[in-house]
Amino acid sequence: MAIAGWVGHPRSIVGAAADRRAVEPGGEAARARRSAPRRLGWAWLCLALALAPGAAGCHRDEAAARTLSVFAASSLTEAFRDLAREFEAARPGVRVAFNFAGSQVLRLQIEQGAAGDVYASANASHMSALVREGRVTEDHVFAHNALVVAVPHDNPAHVERFADLDKAERIVVGAPTVPVGAYTRALLDRSADVLGERFASAVRAHIASEESNVRLVLAKVVLGEADAAIVYRTDVRVTDGVQVVPIPESLKTRAEYTIGVVRDSAHPRLAHEWVRYVRSAAGQAALARRGFDTAP
Repeated sequence: MAIAGWVGHPRSIVGAAADRRAVEPGGEAARARRSAPRRLGWAWLCLALALAPGAAGCHRDEAAARTLSVFAASSLTEAFRDLAREFEAARPGVRVAFNFAGSQVLRLQIEQGAAGDVYASANASHMSALVREGRVTEDHVFAHNALVVAVPHDNPAHVERFADLDKAERIVVGAPTVPVGAYTRALLDRSADVLGERFASAVRAHIASEESNVRLVLAKVVLGEADAAIVYRTDVRVTDGVQVVPIPESLKTRAEYTIGVVRDSAHPRLAHEWVRYVRSAAGQAALARRGFDTAP
């Protein structure tokens, strides 16, 4: 019968017991008051640990978010990827992201506000313009390259030496604003003095295409769309299906590579570390393995 009485009661046994604990001197309310200082103490301790310089969790998250954005000339693709692997291995949580294109395209992107940390150009003129505009804080010469003539493996135009270049009916070069294109025009101007104006004029007359970066120039040869192309020595080292025709020492034009930190870099300290690494002994050795001449 007692059980029936409980069934009809508006409060459950559990609810009644909870009420009694809440009002008793040693009940939940009192225990909550006693434990409050301890909880507050733990909260302050957690906050202090979170703000400490060695707070591992926060710094891991911060490091993971650090992506260094490097704008680099197309001809640096393989060498800079080699460098990035070593750079990242020495800096856990850091990633190097590349934007490879013609130096003139990268310059324009930076001038239009593209987010980048480092700019590496295949000639000094585009870098100098960004330095003058205050968009790059400093610049350093870090490597050199040389021009060569690339011909298809079967060499249909029979270009065996540079003096044979006027035999090629379809010659591809870089556009005038592209570093490799500017170097090519300087080469042809010099060839007029050494091989004669007729040779230089014939080569210019056979230019079938002008491309926006050196990799596109070389692709025309690989695809069979050109009898010859003027490219960098380093590019043919990583390309199958082409032969190299050297350029005489008397005509050689040396390409100069410069590097600098973008003024509005999101990671300026990391950007300076990359520049120092590229210019270091280890960085120069990596560039040399890819065929670049190192800078003193």
